[in-house]
Amino acid sequence: MADTPVTAHIGSTKFQVLLDDGKHTWLADEPESLGGGDRGPSPVALLLSSLGACTSITLKMYAERKGWPLADVRVTLSIETGDAGATIDRKIVLEGDLSAEQQERLLQIANACPVHKILTHPITVRSGLAVA
Repeated sequence: MADTPVTAHIGSTKFQVLLDDGKHTWLADEPESLGGGDRGPSPVALLLSSLGACTSITLKMYAERKGWPLADVRVTLSIETGDAGATIDRKIVLEGDLSAEQQERLLQIANACPVHKILTHPITVRSGLAVA
């Protein structure tokens, strides 16, 4: 699975990063308490938002294909980090006239979203310098 590359650029504005995928642009920043301008979500918040968006979209798509009455999905995410690694807590609220079996199946499907799969499998980050 190859997605469109994302470019991150930081200029003279302290800690503000402009992100671009060729079609969309958005910002990341650090909070004022860490010296940033708080003009956008932190990098960790962006990571969590990726999982939240993917989970929500995956559940909505699945329910639509099945014809299930899923009216709304709300995903709340938090992360704890430590020396042994990180733990993401994901709380999912499903609204609609769903049976207990449908709710359980949707919880299983949440774990099949592409971002969840990326985060729960080994990840390698290859870094190299590019000529400007």
